[in-house]
Amino acid sequence: MTYLAHHARAARILVVDDNAVMRRSLRTLLESQDDWKVCGEAADGLEAVKKFDRNKFNVIVLDFQMPGMNGLDTAKQIALQSPATPILMVTLHHSAQLAEEARKVGIRGICPKSDIECVVEGVATVLGNRPYFKN
Repeated sequence: MTYLAHHARAARILVVDDNAVMRRSLRTLLESQDDWKVCGEAADGLEAVKKFDRNKFNVIVLDFQMPGMNGLDTAKQIALQSPATPILMVTLHHSAQLAEEARKVGIRGICPKSDIECVVEGVATVLGNRPYFKN
């Protein structure tokens, strides 16, 4: 058992990204942690909202830039259904401004895709009810 998995509770995870290769990479990375299971994937925000409505997830790993509904709009919709569910945003477009917008809609953390390894730390942190905003 890794340190991070030991210190974060078991998790049912929804991974949302329009890129299938990125979804697969995130699944592999997240499921390398004991007791973490990717129980759903979505290719866009609308699909994510629908899947979230039908399933119980402990945490959502969400891309920012997607066709149709971006990550901020998706997070707003999910927060209306379940404000307590932590959301970690992953993005190529990491900036202080985006982090501020993410906080406003209830996103608990943000990781740059350029440092994808931070996703494990980010998920563990938001599962522990703490914010994770990586610079």
